Amino acid sequence: MIGRAFLVGLLVAYAPLAAQEGPPPPLANVQLKDPAQEERAVALMENLRCIQCQGQSIHDSDAPIAAAMRHEVRERVGAGQSDAEIEQWLKGRYGDWISFSPPVKGIGLLLWAMPLLLLGLAMLLARKRFGGSKS
Repeated sequence: MIGRAFLVGLLVAYAPLAAQEGPPPPLANVQLKDPAQEERAVALMENLRCIQCQGQSIHDSDAPIAAAMRHEVRERVGAGQSDAEIEQWLKGRYGDWISFSPPVKGIGLLLWAMPLLLLGLAMLLARKRFGGSKS
């Protein structure tokens, strides 16, 4: 009876250790052997947003999900997939938001046009405010 309670106590005590994340995937922090492929992979990783950190690229992020995404990019570059194929696969999995260069369509079109619209509005307000009537 005491032995069983002791084992249950050990399981409960060590349960948090089992819940911790394991080591990062193999290609998360290891460069590809071919320098040209590694250069392509890094360029792709710098243009992909970490879904956990949001403001960082997967290249710069230390988040576990970013490590998994770096692994995926390097694995696919090593397998010979094109940049477009890799980016399309990631966008299909995580959405267009993952790219630091969102497509110019739908809500992305509004994001691209917003700076111009705000600049036009500011110029119009400044003209009305300071352009006044000339007498």
